[in-house]
Amino acid sequence: MRIHWPRRVFAQVLTAQVTLTTGVMVLATGLFLAPLSSQFDDQAMRRALAIAQTTAADPDLARELTTTGPAPHGPVQADAERIRRATGALYIVVMDPHGVRWSHTNPAEIGRHVSTDPSRTLAGQEVRQIDTGTLGRSARAKVPLRDARGRIVGAVSVGIAYDSVRGRLMGTIPTVLRYAGAALAVGVLAAVVLSRRLRRRTHGVAFADISALLDEREAMLHSIREGVVAFDSRGRIRLVNDEAGRLLGIGAGAAGRALDEVLPPGRTTEVLAGRVDGADLLTVCGGRVLIANRVPTRDGGAVVTLRDRTELELLGRELDSTQGLLDALRAQDHEHANQLHTLRGLLELGRYATAVEFVTEVTSAHRASAEQIAERVHDPLLSALLVGKAAIAAERGVSLRVSPATLMPDAVVDPRDLVTVLGNLIDNALDASAGHRRDAPFVEVELRAERTTAVLRVSDNGPGVPPERRERIFAEGWSTKAAGRAPVRGRGIGLALVRRLAERYGGMARVTARAGGGAVFTVVLPEALTPRGAAPDGPGERPAAASRGPHGHEERRPMVSGEPR
Repeated sequence: MRIHWPRRVFAQVLTAQVTLTTGVMVLATGLFLAPLSSQFDDQAMRRALAIAQTTAADPDLARELTTTGPAPHGPVQADAERIRRATGALYIVVMDPHGVRWSHTNPAEIGRHVSTDPSRTLAGQEVRQIDTGTLGRSARAKVPLRDARGRIVGAVSVGIAYDSVRGRLMGTIPTVLRYAGAALAVGVLAAVVLSRRLRRRTHGVAFADISALLDEREAMLHSIREGVVAFDSRGRIRLVNDEAGRLLGIGAGAAGRALDEVLPPGRTTEVLAGRVDGADLLTVCGGRVLIANRVPTRDGGAVVTLRDRTELELLGRELDSTQGLLDALRAQDHEHANQLHTLRGLLELGRYATAVEFVTEVTSAHRASAEQIAERVHDPLLSALLVGKAAIAAERGVSLRVSPATLMPDAVVDPRDLVTVLGNLIDNALDASAGHRRDAPFVEVELRAERTTAVLRVSDNGPGVPPERRERIFAEGWSTKAAGRAPVRGRGIGLALVRRLAERYGGMARVTARAGGGAVFTVVLPEALTPRGAAPDGPGERPAAASRGPHGHEERRPMVSGEPR
């Protein structure tokens, strides 16, 4: 017959534990019983030795041995039989120096030579052994018999029936087996309980299935494009897949460590640790916008999934920029339509001189505003942003001012970063002033260059920011457009990105109160400008292919050979 090994995990564990428990109990019982026989033999020989020593210590026995002869009714036989009956020994034999018996359980053996060699005992040694004699197998002991002067005048041999030793051994075996059976039953019961619990925990899968499931789990976790971080019941990291390592900037060595040991303090750590409640929580880590969801597990741990929304956020901001441009164009379209209607009315009324003055005034006002911004802010992206935001502000009834202290003549290392910072600050300021002030709301922008450091300051006359919220508004997920945590997805990221960007440059971002009411946001970006005299590079370079003529129109100069077209 071929024995089939069970496939299920719990069945294999149960079979292995029952087999192991049975084997251990059999082995333990054998190891216990094996020396038990020797122990009983030794105890019997020690008992025989004690009886022989006590008998040989009687001074009357040595005297009777030397003064009388061997006889079935002699004094030596009488003393020996008395002691034998009192101790329960099989026999007590007293012999003379020639090995002739003077006492025996069978009187017929008195006067005959003993069946075993007594030379060692007659030489003065005590002997213990298991041997076979005229009365069968026994545990025996022999001691020399000495007279009052210490001379050896004979020997005493005492035997304990071996059947009694064997009976004690056989009487002990059932008790040992009962204890062994009880221990085996307890072991089997524990194995059954453990296997049932294991069956519930493993859902009855086989060992081969576990291996396949682990392989599939590893492949799945490290191939999905979402970050997965698992924690145990003590908050230590149990698992980090490849995407989570990339998003959080941690490696596989983070497993087994506490979260606070691998991530700096901040909202990301708070969200991952479960100290912030909610679903689809926004956080910023390493310049990336992440959405985190935490799900607890049965063992007290948790699994956190992370989705990278950086690209979506950038697309959303580009869409917002496009929408802002459309709003600016729509505002200009309305304004131009009104101006054209006015111009048409003047022409129909025949007031040509007034029409010319009106066109000149409108054109000069727009050109003066754009030229004023371009003269103070040399970077084309930043100046274009200010011009567009001015049109949007006018559409919303807010006056966008450029501070007289604004002057940024140096080239910007990365204008996109400054556009991001300035655009977020202006949008927040417009929302604050347009939504809370009706008496001449305004936003003032100041851009200054301090050597290679760019200082951006945006102030408004809105409601301002209370002191207790001036740090919280820079946290991910917090929005100034709501009373608490941002209820609308996508909000609460702009100011967090502003601070992260400032910290990346080694600078800072803060908000203070404006004199007269409102808020002042200040962002300092060290090393954001190219030193004077250095060759500008990148988008911040001011184009030199065009200059303005005396009437404010661009005058093109011939392109130099090799200049990009």
